[in-house]
Amino acid sequence: MTETAAAPVALRPAVAVVVVNHDAGEALAAFLASIEAEGAAEVIVVDNASSDGSSDALDSDSTVRLVRTGSNLGYGAGANRGLAATDADLVVVSNPDISVHPGALAALTAAFAADPTLAIAGPCILDPDGTRYPSARRFPSVGVAVGHALLGVLLPGNRFTRRYRMADLDPGTLSPVDWVSGACFMARRRALAELGGFDESYFMYLEDVDLCWRAHRAGWTVTYVPAAVVTHEHGVSTARRPYRMLVAHHRSAFHFASRTTDGWRRMGLPAVALVLGARLLVACARQALGTLHRAAGPGD
Repeated sequence: MTETAAAPVALRPAVAVVVVNHDAGEALAAFLASIEAEGAAEVIVVDNASSDGSSDALDSDSTVRLVRTGSNLGYGAGANRGLAATDADLVVVSNPDISVHPGALAALTAAFAADPTLAIAGPCILDPDGTRYPSARRFPSVGVAVGHALLGVLLPGNRFTRRYRMADLDPGTLSPVDWVSGACFMARRRALAELGGFDESYFMYLEDVDLCWRAHRAGWTVTYVPAAVVTHEHGVSTARRPYRMLVAHHRSAFHFASRTTDGWRRMGLPAVALVLGARLLVACARQALGTLHRAAGPGD
């Protein structure tokens, strides 16, 4: 009797990386260099109709898969296109203006190996000056959201902002949290498939909060992993269109509030809309004043 050799089983890559690019310039190449050093099995760049040529060199790069969307779909929708292009068990979703520190992917992967209920794990995110960005936060109640919106800019130490940003979090301890920043996180593919990925009704901002909120409701957990460290340059792409991004941010904030508020608490949504509208006007005014100051130069 002749035995037929079994066909080799195709193994899924252990960790895939999906980065959503829109006019990130040189930041994209720097991100890819830092992630390559981490030994990711698969890297997918989703280009949301960049006009700066930042993705063009990747057409001939055999180490990176390039997915061109043809238009700027927004962050969550772009990430979903990248997630659809891989079957890796674990997936990192990231902005291009991130620099991954050595050992970050290994630390995140270890967190998933230790907890089968873990859906999303966020690293410690540092600002360029080395200070920790509050990337692990609580879901805000309507009252906390209004207090943070009103006082967060002028009085960042107020109790509403401190609660929202988890000022009581031990920055050096692996901790369960409500949500982590979508600037960079690792997720379990099975959980993302169950949740349907990012909600594409958010163009920019709050899509990460929404995803974590739905993960908790489905019985999954979300964790902050301080042993994994990345640096975020912040706003490399969004700085080109500041007013559009400010509008998108405040619109998404109200969208999330309306999606997650039920019962008698919905009576507070008009107040939330008024507060967010006022905050948007203040933010636009600050942006305009900052632009004028930079145009005048430091000597004026």
